[in-house]
Amino acid sequence: QVQLVESGGGLVQAGGSLRLSCLISGRGFSDSAMGWFRQAPGKEREFIAAIIWSNGRTRYAASANGRFTIAKDNFKMTLYLQKNSLKPEDTAVYYCAHSGKWSTQAVDYDYWGQGAQVTVSS
Repeated sequence: QVQLVESGGGLVQAGGSLRLSCLISGRGFSDSAMGWFRQAPGKEREFIAAIIWSNGRTRYAASANGRFTIAKDNFKMTLYLQKNSLKPEDTAVYYCAHSGKWSTQAVDYDYWGQGAQVTVSS
């Protein structure tokens, strides 16, 4: 069982930066992948980035485009998503999630946080 709690969402102006955090608790995730997704109103949940907890290997969606960086802190048991050069189209609810697979598909993730709203104003 894994519990995930996001924080760090909010309102930011276009061009600004924001860092989301995801506090992880529970057991059995050391060999897992942790990912970030987002969902804008009326759109499907979209993969952004993932990281393998044990070795730090990362993968990104093409849309992340060098603006988003996924990172982890094993001691703090926290996952991060650093977002730079934000655009209004980045407005969405952002979710962290756990998977036993090295996947970009939401269906392969079994535990989800509650979501953090990020709004980018123009």
